[in-house]
Amino acid sequence: MDKSPDVLSGWSWEENKLFKLALAVVDERHPDRWEVVAAMVGGKKTAEDVHKHYVILLEDLQFIESGKLDHELGERQPCIQVDCTRSVCWTDDDNNFSAYSLLVRLDIN
Repeated sequence: MDKSPDVLSGWSWEENKLFKLALAVVDERHPDRWEVVAAMVGGKKTAEDVHKHYVILLEDLQFIESGKLDHELGERQPCIQVDCTRSVCWTDDDNNFSAYSLLVRLDIN
């Protein structure tokens, strides 16, 4: 996986991973959600930066889910149906470990 900075968005691979993890652990009703997420991303992004990044993520998801994404790069590939209602890869232990690892990294505990 490419871990080089993303020139178009200004977010590195690591920042994006930390951003997604922060979104998973910071309650969306938290009054200072974007400030907390910005701190968890590493402190180089402002609350406004992370909120804009979140809006772009939501727009991307809406576009993908709309079915308008033209992802043909060559010949057509058969599609498979995936049951997205069940989580088979991510357990509470995984989530707790990831959240704890992030807190340790940020020296919050």
